[in-house]
Parts: sequence; structure tokens; C-alpha cells
Amino acid sequence: MDNNGGNEKILKLNPIFKHVLWGGKKLRTSFGYNEEGEDIGECWAISAHKNGDCTIANGTFAGKKLSEVWNENYYLFGRDDESVKRGDVFPLLTKIIDAKEDLSIQVHPDNEYAYVNENGALGKMECWYIIDCDDDTKIVIGHNCKNKEELKNCINNDRYDELIREIPVKKGDFLQIDPGTVHAIKGGTLILETQQSSDITYRLYDYNRLQNGKLRELHKQQCIDVIKVPDNKKMGIHTTNDEFVKKLVTTEFYNVWKISLKNESSGNIKFSNEKPYLLCSVIKGEISVFDKSMKKGDHFIITNGNCNNFNIEGKGELIISSI
Repeated sequence: MDNNGGNEKILKLNPIFKHVLWGGKKLRTSFGYNEEGEDIGECWAISAHKNGDCTIANGTFAGKKLSEVWNENYYLFGRDDESVKRGDVFPLLTKIIDAKEDLSIQVHPDNEYAYVNENGALGKMECWYIIDCDDDTKIVIGHNCKNKEELKNCINNDRYDELIREIPVKKGDFLQIDPGTVHAIKGGTLILETQQSSDITYRLYDYNRLQNGKLRELHKQQCIDVIKVPDNKKMGIHTTNDEFVKKLVTTEFYNVWKISLKNESSGNIKFSNEKPYLLCSVIKGEISVFDKSMKKGDHFIITNGNCNNFNIEGKGELIISSI
């Protein structure tokens, strides 16, 4: 283990970008990222996943991958020897998603199914904070089938209009998406996603779109396996407000807050000792934390021992998550 840099309070990340069929250009035009193209769908903002391992942008560990720092300098994350021996992976992943067009209708597995069927991968629980969206935007969330036979019949006969539920959304809404939930982001939506560190997605329907002259792969059997039936969960939307600190969700895998700073105000954010590190994303304005300036589009981790009582100054908005 490298003990240099033990006092690093903040690890700023260099994002990784994904060009996809449904992506747009708002990650460049709205967030100012230096990424060319009209199909930039995802910014992997804080990630140690093998499919997008961010590098550190500042300090002692500049240029190192987050996964390396996680494994070699585990004290920064409050990890113990047992965690290291088990080979625990960095558990969370923060993305910004720009959907110029509709994403496929899809579902994610839970940990148990993914471990058995996807070579030990994590499942994928996720949640969405809607940064911006077009007027009258909807999302797909949930389904109408009463049992597995009805689900199979709808899927095998492409009766997706009967299967899916759609609900309207607006800027500032927040939604929790559990594994086994049918869902899809629709065109004109810009979101920040907090999720387990997983890249497992099962496509149910993709509007018969072609990519490189071919239909994209569907995963109908996996979808049938993992979709929860019946879908009894009440799909509420938690509309955020202008509270200085707003707790958005608590699940077994993550906690998420929204921080709002108005009129160059400053505040003192108190987190309990059980939070060993925090993932932070500036989604509006400019702020300062530990005397370091951060602007819209910056993403950073506050390390172990520094999360309990600290000031955020400036004028802006952040989404913060923890395990």
C-alpha cells in the first residue's frame, strides 16, 4: 500500500464519455465537456468499472485510475483489511445521461441473478435526478402484466403498448429504479444517475432501430427471468425543492442528497460517521469545498475522515451520494 497522499481530502475525476445510438450533444453544450460528436449519450463521471475507469485529475494520485487508488490506498475510503482480502469493488457509479432519442425499453438484474448469470457481476439498482427535460416529457417505468404468463405473451408477441407504463416528468423530479423494474428514458431528457457499479442491461424492446445496418441484440429470456411480476410498487416521483439539504433516497446500496446553494450563501453539511466517503457532482453554478473551486460538470470524491462536517460555499447545486 502506498501511504503517500493520506491527507487528500478531495479526489477530482476525469470523466469518460460514451457515444451511443440515442445520444446527443448536451454534454458538450450544457456541461462544457470537451468531447466532439452529436451522439454523446453518457458521461461516466465517477466510475471504477472496467468498462469506464476514471482517472484522478488532481493531487498525489493524478493520472491514476480510480480502481487503482481504491485498491492500493484503501484507507482513503475507510476500507479494512477484510474488504481488501475479499476484493470488494468500488460499489457505486455516477453518470450523466443525455437522451436525444428514446433509450431501449429495458430492465436490470439484482445482485443474485447477475452473480450467477453474468460472471459474478453486480446487479444494478439505480436512481435518476432529472436535470432538464423537454416540455411534456414522459418516461417508461413499470408494467401492467398480472402474472408471468401474461408477461411472456406480451413479450413474445411484441405487445409493448399493453405492457409498459408511462408517466410524465419535469425538471427537478427524482425517481428510484429497483432491479426488475421495466424502464426507459425518453428523448429530450438529461439526467444524473446514481447506480450500483454495473454495466448489465437487458433490452426488452428497441423500436426496431438499426445500428451499423443491424438490429441491436434483445434479451427477451433474461427480461422474462428478472422482471418482477406483478409490478405492485407505487412509482412515486419525489419533486425536489429549494431546501439547503434534501435527502432524496436511502436504499441498501446508496444514499442520495441534493444540495442547493442560493445567493452566494454558504452552509454547514453534517453527515454521520458511518459515511466513509462521498461522491459529489456539481450540476449547476460554482461552489467551493475545502478551499477548492468546483464548477458545473465537475465530479469529485470526499475521502474518509473528511465527510462529517464541512462547508460548501458558492451558488449552485450538487448531487451527493454515499454507500
